[in-house]
Amino acid sequence: GKEAEAGPARSPPGGVAASATSCLLPPLLVPEQEEDQEHSEAHMSVLWFAGQLAITYYDTEDCSVYFMPDTPDNEDLKLLQKVIGEVLPQCIMTSAKQDQNIAKFLTNLKDTADDKDTRKPEIVLFPNTDFGLEVSKQRILSRQFPFIPSHMTATEKILYLSSIIPFDSPLMIRALGGLLKFLDRRRVGVELEESTVAVPILAFKKFVLSDIVNMDQDTYCVLQIFKSDIHPSVYKLSSGLKEGFSLYGILNRCRCKWGGKLLRLWLTRPTRNLTELNKRLDVIHFFLLAQNHETVLTLQNCLKNIKNVPLILKRMTLSQSKISDWQALYKTVYSAVGLRDTCRSLPNTIELFQTISRVFTDDLHYIASLINKVVDFEGSISENRFTVRPNVDPTIDEKKRKLMGLSDFLTEVARKELETLDNHIPSCCVIYIPLIGFLLSIPRLPTMVDKSDFEIKGLDFMFLSEDKLHYRSARTKELDSMLGDLHCEIRDQETLIMHQLQTKILEKSEVLNSVIEYTAHLDVLLALAVMARENAYCRPHFTHRHGFHIKDGRHPLTELCAKTFVSNPVNSGEATGRIKIITGPNSSGKSVYLKQVGLIIFMALIGSYVPAAEAEIGTIDGIYTRIHSRESVSVGLSTFMIDLNQVAKAVNNATERSLVLIDEFGKGTNTMDGLSLLAAVLRYWISQGTQCPQVFVSTNFHSLMQLELLPDTPLLQYLTMETQQDGDELIFFYQVKQGISTVSHAANIAALAGMPVKIIERGVEISERIRSGKAIERIDHPSKGDQMERCKSLVEKFLCLDLDDPCVDLEEFMRKEVLPSAASVL
Repeated sequence: GKEAEAGPARSPPGGVAASATSCLLPPLLVPEQEEDQEHSEAHMSVLWFAGQLAITYYDTEDCSVYFMPDTPDNEDLKLLQKVIGEVLPQCIMTSAKQDQNIAKFLTNLKDTADDKDTRKPEIVLFPNTDFGLEVSKQRILSRQFPFIPSHMTATEKILYLSSIIPFDSPLMIRALGGLLKFLDRRRVGVELEESTVAVPILAFKKFVLSDIVNMDQDTYCVLQIFKSDIHPSVYKLSSGLKEGFSLYGILNRCRCKWGGKLLRLWLTRPTRNLTELNKRLDVIHFFLLAQNHETVLTLQNCLKNIKNVPLILKRMTLSQSKISDWQALYKTVYSAVGLRDTCRSLPNTIELFQTISRVFTDDLHYIASLINKVVDFEGSISENRFTVRPNVDPTIDEKKRKLMGLSDFLTEVARKELETLDNHIPSCCVIYIPLIGFLLSIPRLPTMVDKSDFEIKGLDFMFLSEDKLHYRSARTKELDSMLGDLHCEIRDQETLIMHQLQTKILEKSEVLNSVIEYTAHLDVLLALAVMARENAYCRPHFTHRHGFHIKDGRHPLTELCAKTFVSNPVNSGEATGRIKIITGPNSSGKSVYLKQVGLIIFMALIGSYVPAAEAEIGTIDGIYTRIHSRESVSVGLSTFMIDLNQVAKAVNNATERSLVLIDEFGKGTNTMDGLSLLAAVLRYWISQGTQCPQVFVSTNFHSLMQLELLPDTPLLQYLTMETQQDGDELIFFYQVKQGISTVSHAANIAALAGMPVKIIERGVEISERIRSGKAIERIDHPSKGDQMERCKSLVEKFLCLDLDDPCVDLEEFMRKEVLPSAASVL
């Protein structure tokens, strides 16, 4: 197919903000009068598994496949609901072997749709084998796409597609494979064509929901937003993971489980919705005021009692609730009432407080009152089962009263039984065994050896246990008929009351779900406020302009590890300095500075205070990075392929509202090749003028400036990390300043790294000879003059040798004289 330049990102039908990730074919020329918007269709493939959602769909209007990489979505599937509401697909396909949550969601989709909506989606279920990971990969790679140049080899085609499609999102790949199978089976748009004509796919485009900032998994990794470590516990070494030193790890001061989950969700969905961001910042600002410190402590004390309500409600629906569940639910509801009462005393100008005051209704009082009146927690713990308080059910109270007075009564019955027994039986007692009833128990006598000896007139032998013989007598049978199985009857009655209580609570589950949702919001914002107070973060201010201004910015992770941390500004304007080239020796802080920029912007986009003195953030719709993490072990060509893949994503997706961070691009390949590609990428962005993204590039390619490979333009700004040479010592100031560094200080860096002195001195010598154009002399080989002298000495020894002398031992001469000299000569 003919290759064309990728145009600017456009919104697909339904308002989904999309960005092109492939070279598009020129659009077909269709007369305006023949365009019919009603024929535009979207066919969607959806998979949800273990809290991850993947969506792909085919748009018949532009013959493009849109994909959303694996994204967290809770069991309520609100994200999926929002996507469907924006895309309005005609057909939704998924695996027949799906989780019950999404199966129920799709079943109810038509019922919840507006009756006036004639575009209710068709639900199609395909066998799970059609969504296999390897099958899907093969289906993608083997398909012929018109935007891929025909001259590409199979390997080149894989690399090309990997720069467009995120193969590191397995659930999305499976959904895409199923979509391709569906398109070929339905033959969407080519129903009347020959069977050899495939459904046209002219482009793959990544889409994000409105206001969601675009970030890939590589960015999350290199910015260390999440980091999983092996759990140190010996019991969890094989399978357990814990959060390592990461942004999520330091921000997660949440007191309840749902707060931590919501914080993770916010981190995976940074937003550019300024209204939502300012709402979050308003709450944090309120909590940071000194006069509200006691309020913060009160709210945190309540939040730590918010338990796993969804799991408790699930167990109730399955009648599997435990006494610990009743305790947890009671604590949760009681604490939720405390949260509501506290929020009602706070300013209603803050929307979250107003919402909690309104949504946490008196149903919470009703639930707490029911549990408190019905459940006997002390008795339940002692008996390890659900028990009911007194005065709840008269029948149960009466049976429990009988059970409590049963001991004295049975003692009297046993005394009367003993009077009727033979005199040789010394004692007896009447016992009650649940499910069996009342029994007469007498000790086993020495004369009672065989079972025939157990027979006693007037008694029915039941069993022998611990040298005790158990019988039924006329009195015990009468007790069974009169009192019955009290324990089982009490349990049955209490179980019935428990089911009635569960039913009433499940009827009020809406308010309990609201408790989880809004306490999670409150918990996250309190956690962010605690972090902001402890580390002197500032509130970011958002503008609709492009670019950003940050005063005294700091890296939120590095500053916690370093004894002293040098803050640095970040300034990027609309028409000037949109592309910044940062130079400086290794270990001078270039990579930390790049990550610092990315993290400060990212923290602002989740509604958090940021590590800076001042921060003004412009519109950001995506963050793209090419920074090797310290854990990367790729070298050589593999490293360069990773470089190209990540930079290709930035080139294909970044808009004038995007932030691009590139660190040491070009490692792992020929210096000139890497330099040329870097210059080409930067010139491409420069050619876009004020439409180019905000770009930060750190590099050791000094030739980029020395050879003047880039044009002189206000868009470019050169920065360097300040250092000072003090004799043989190199001092790092870790401070960004205007200018260009032309010296790499490699010898100083090698010395700091512990390189042997001789190797460093030799490296300096070679470097000086290359700069001055002198030849490099080998130090592991003798000079020609010395070699000539050794040759002459060896020749003299041969000339002095008298071959006619019978006493001359030639073998000894060769061994002692010639061979040692020859070795030194060669």
